[in-house]
Order: sequence, then C-alpha cells, then structure tokens
Amino acid sequence: MAMEKILSREEIEELVNLVAQGRIDPARELARQGGVANYDFSGMEYRSYSLPNLDLIYDGFIRFNRVTMSNRLRRIVEIKKVVAKSYKFDDFLPTLPSPVCMAIYKIEPLKGAALVAMDSSLVFSVVDSVLGGSGQPIVTAENRLFTSIELRLMEKIVKDLLLDMEKAWAPLYATRMNLLRMEMNPRLVNIVPSEYQVVATTLRFQIDDLVGDMVFAIPYMTIEPIREKLRSGLPFDSMAVDPMWSCRLSDEICEAPMDIRVELGRSNINLGELLDLQKGDTIMLDKYSQGEMSVLVGGVEKFVGVPGIRHGSKAVQITKSA
Repeated sequence: MAMEKILSREEIEELVNLVAQGRIDPARELARQGGVANYDFSGMEYRSYSLPNLDLIYDGFIRFNRVTMSNRLRRIVEIKKVVAKSYKFDDFLPTLPSPVCMAIYKIEPLKGAALVAMDSSLVFSVVDSVLGGSGQPIVTAENRLFTSIELRLMEKIVKDLLLDMEKAWAPLYATRMNLLRMEMNPRLVNIVPSEYQVVATTLRFQIDDLVGDMVFAIPYMTIEPIREKLRSGLPFDSMAVDPMWSCRLSDEICEAPMDIRVELGRSNINLGELLDLQKGDTIMLDKYSQGEMSVLVGGVEKFVGVPGIRHGSKAVQITKSA
C-alpha cells in the first residue's frame, strides 16, 4: 500500500531555510514537477448525501401536508420526493420553471431565508380547486403571469405548508417558519449571494390526474449550524405514524354505533313475585326518581346524569364521568 509523503516538522523548517537562502527556486521546482493545478473552491458542491436526515424532514412534511392539502382541496393529494441536489444559487435560479410562484420565508432561529417554488400546473390546479372547480383548469394564455387573486390564494396555501414544515422539523430542531413575501420574478429573489450553495429538494404533487412540482431550496449556511444534528441520526419516532392513517382510523371509530342505556334503578324480587306481577303493580327501586342515574355505554357504566325533559322527550343530562 502506497504511503502518502508527509514532511516532518524538521524537514519543513529545513525546506523553508533553503528557500530563504536562495538555494531552492520554488518557481523552477514547480515547473519541473509539471506546475500547479488551479482549483476552483467556489465551484465545490455540497452533496446531498452529507445531510442524510434532511430527507427524513421532507418525509415528515409529506405525511403532514398530504392530509392538509387533501382537506383544503377536498381531493386526494399524493406527494412524493423526486430529487435532492445542491447548486450554487446562481445556477439554481435558471432551473426554475416559467412562470413560477415563489414564497420566501425564514426558518427562525436559523439565519438566512429559504425559498419554496411552485410551477404553473400546480398553482392553477390548487387555485381552481380552492374556488370550487374541478382542479383541471383550462389556461388559455401560455406563460401568463399569476393574478393578484391567485397569489393571495397561494399565500394561504404556503402558510399551511410552513405549518406542516414546522411539525416536520420539530423532532430535530424547534423552528418557526415565517412567510416574508410572495414573488413571481426569479431575478428579484436574492436569499443568498449568487456563489453560495443551496440544497434543493423537488416534491411532486398529484391532484387527481394533474401533476405539478414544488421545490424547496434551503441555503447550506442556514442548516450548517445544525449539520451535526442532521448527521447524528436523531430519533424521528414522532414521524413514524402516518397522519392520514390516523385520521381515517379516527373517522371510522367516530362512525361506529354504540349502545347507550340509562339505568333508572334496581330492585331485587324472587321468581314467585315476578310471576305474580300484574298490570298496575308498583316495583320499588333503590333510587329516587329525581336522583342521579347511571348512563351505560356498551353495558359499561361511563357517566352519571339526572333525568329531565327536552323538546317533549324524556332525556338525561350528564353531570360527570362514572
């Protein structure tokens, strides 16, 4: 196995002395060795694999936002990750579609601002659904800019997105997502200097038969302070439960029929007395007619209440749990 040549401290001092004495010409030595290759440090890219748990945050966001979007649009919305990639910010902006709806927001208390961009297909479908349409609008003019009404509606959608993103970040780092402004022109967006790196993650939304993309771009300098937390693989147990499954289970449970009975009182009689009962006979109970009664759910006493009349019908008012 080849060993890397590393000079000791004494060898480095001797080399510096030889250069100072003029016995070694650095330029001639470099030329003899073939020169020095220039390296563009500004072109370095931070690979997405260096932040593995950032994917887990987006997995959590997908679970939360799938429910939120489905409820707001009253349609089944499916979301999946497409690609995660690092860019210089100046190279990222040309990758955005045209026209594009963008939202600039802060991830407090982290420094800097982040960006979420949505293509026209997604915007038009969401707006049409919110306004009661089919979700498949017919756009007559290609590449037209969004109207102020459309931007206003999308602003509400973005606020929902940011709330879900807060929930997704919570297991790793407590944050607050604050929307700064909506924008349509990429040239007016400057969340970081052009040479700074951003981590861009594309999510694909499917609303019925229509498909649109949403891109989250977070500057690397924003997540740099918590990079070790991302790498350490903190537990994301709170993301393990799918909210969609929980909501469906909750809905099914709420629709389950329950047997409810109110027990007026009790009395013990023998079989002979039971056989001798006639119409008009009175059975003495162990409770007063205006006293508290037991409310049984599925044969189990769960509540206590008092009898009364409501809308002409006999009723019981629950006063406490059993």
